[in-house]
Amino acid sequence: MSIAVEMSELASVMARYRYAYLMTTAIKGAPHAVAVVPTLEGGELVVASVGRRTREYATAHPEVGFVWPPASPSEYSLIVDGRAVVAGAGLRITPTRAVLHRPVEPGQPVAAGACGADCVEVNLSPGG
Repeated sequence: MSIAVEMSELASVMARYRYAYLMTTAIKGAPHAVAVVPTLEGGELVVASVGRRTREYATAHPEVGFVWPPASPSEYSLIVDGRAVVAGAGLRITPTRAVLHRPVEPGQPVAAGACGADCVEVNLSPGG
């Protein structure tokens, strides 16, 4: 299931989590994940410091994603897609989509056209 997240709500939703995984794409297309603690500054997600490979991959493939893992299986993961630019030793990411996501309970019906999970979209438009 997914739940949409509003940009105005993103900071408070992020505060529920301790860290996130930043997902980039390697030059040859393999996924690359690192644990980070991003902050929200002026509508951008900021990762103050990343490694050489993460900077290289974000430069080559600026579409990135974050996954904030849940504390328990019954809670939601926060997933944010965005576009990254290198900023000094770190990255600044403009969010393009945010959703709270968790698997549907076994045996629960899935609505026609739904993703098959319990998801809540996060509205990233200024002012919601």
